[in-house]
Amino acid sequence: MNNGNETVISVKDLTKVYPAATRLLGDGGKKKLAVDRVDFEVRRGEIFGLLGPNGAGKTTTIKMLSTLLIPTSGKATVLGLDVVKDAVKLRPRINLVSGGERGLYFRLTGRQNLDFFSDMYRVPRERKKAKVQELLDQVGLGDAADIRVENYSRGMKQRLHLARGLVNDPEMLFLDEPTSGLDPEIARETRTLIRELSRKGMTIMLTTHYMFEADELCDRLAIISDGRIKALGSPFSMKESVRNDTVIEVEARDIGEVQRQGLAGLPGVSAVSMEFLEGRQLARMVVEEAGSLIPKVAALLEGRKVISIRVDQPTLEDAYIKMVNGK
Repeated sequence: MNNGNETVISVKDLTKVYPAATRLLGDGGKKKLAVDRVDFEVRRGEIFGLLGPNGAGKTTTIKMLSTLLIPTSGKATVLGLDVVKDAVKLRPRINLVSGGERGLYFRLTGRQNLDFFSDMYRVPRERKKAKVQELLDQVGLGDAADIRVENYSRGMKQRLHLARGLVNDPEMLFLDEPTSGLDPEIARETRTLIRELSRKGMTIMLTTHYMFEADELCDRLAIISDGRIKALGSPFSMKESVRNDTVIEVEARDIGEVQRQGLAGLPGVSAVSMEFLEGRQLARMVVEEAGSLIPKVAALLEGRKVISIRVDQPTLEDAYIKMVNGK
């Protein structure tokens, strides 16, 4: 839910270079450019997504914006405060929730965890008890409040993470891969909670590598790859960028990287993605015109146990592949 055009995050030329760590990583002493001069803005009330593959720079970016990492260069402000110079003033007004199970105290109950984090954020004593119960009820853990977290399911732990991220009533909530590793039902519940927070007016910035999640949740998103922003806009506008393209989808039982490269080299093919399923492979090619290319695709894959070749409409994932890996 976008409540207006007020800018709450402004990023200009933001860069992060990790120093060489030869002994730890065996990388030959090379520095790693994780984020490379990125620019974007986030408006109040919207869900803004950073979409990209693992290692693209998503988590590094969100950690710089939430004051956990110091940028190498560039400038970023959140809620009008510089993330480096004003970090102490900024931290009480924001919160960060990361995917996974770290960051909770497993031998404490859900309620005790939220009591502890409320104290960390100096929630007034007279408000704390009611606030903790409200959060537990909000994330569906009211009946499990006094059970130790070590006995929670993974989905319950993720919901407790979200509640922890709300103890200080943040004006800006950062979510780093909020559904990573969750089963489909729990992931769906988590996305529902995120939408509810947005409907209540909270500004949210999240990272994800799931295309459908970005499409479902985000008002706007930035596609990031190799530390650089490749595209910026709404999911609709990104799908519109491939509206005049067509997709040829091939299902087969014996195609791999060599064939993917061969398909990518065909004239008129702008991007190719491969999905490896159990006992079969799915290749999707973003093309200008399918009719003339299908015979060439069939010829190139002769003898590769092709199950089907069909024409499809491009999706956000196809737009993403074209922007990140296209010609």
